[in-house]
Amino acid sequence: MSALPQSADQPMLLREDTAGVVRLTLNRPLQFNSLSRAMLETLITEIDAIAADPDARVVVLAGEGKAFCAGHDLKEMRANHSLEFQQALFRLCGSFMMKLTRMPQPVIARIHGIATAAGCQLVSMCDLAVAADSARFAVSGINVGLFCATPSVGLSRNMGRKQAFEMLVTGDFIDAHEAQRRGLVNAVVPIEALDDEVDRLAQSICAKSPVAIRMGKQMFYRQLEMGLDAAYQMAAETMACNMMTDDAAEGIDAFIGKRKPEWKGR
Repeated sequence: MSALPQSADQPMLLREDTAGVVRLTLNRPLQFNSLSRAMLETLITEIDAIAADPDARVVVLAGEGKAFCAGHDLKEMRANHSLEFQQALFRLCGSFMMKLTRMPQPVIARIHGIATAAGCQLVSMCDLAVAADSARFAVSGINVGLFCATPSVGLSRNMGRKQAFEMLVTGDFIDAHEAQRRGLVNAVVPIEALDDEVDRLAQSICAKSPVAIRMGKQMFYRQLEMGLDAAYQMAAETMACNMMTDDAAEGIDAFIGKRKPEWKGR
């Protein structure tokens, strides 16, 4: 596991690469892994590097300590009480969240503890999410006089409007099973099974064609913002282009020949 910048004895972000799976661990446990400006900048740098790495197939986002991520660093925000600072901070956060959807690799959130405010936003913007049954979720800014406007973007695209709005105006926690019922997470498992479930999901993705995964992820997010007719047109073009790849030819030949495919694409 490599350490990414914070200080010599307390790196802000940890990276571990294992057979195509890149695990990034937020490492500010005393601050509940809050998203300071420096943390966001570090994450963006690392996400950009991973996106350009053909050997990276899946990204797992995790947190060190008791929390997955407790949102923005409120102390830092109060210490920099200017509109310019706040605008720059939220633009930076938005840029990071969008990079998660635009990078070619699927991103899995591994949630072992609380995910609140921008931490809940982070879960919503990952492609997939696996939670321990002890994890809890909230968009709690309203409790300190802040409507979680930016978290509302991802939240409202994961669950029903009324369910999302209720969380936004009450600040109340929901447990992991309720988060799964509402569509925020894919699976809920006991804490001792969390890593196995995340690894199972990651390995399932790694076993598939990297070209198809890359093309499919790009298409998936683009079509969500389109009308139905435009979405079908783009999806048809994506499938036609996918069909022309070496991996599609190999996959179909392997299926017909009843053998395991050997993916060529990167």
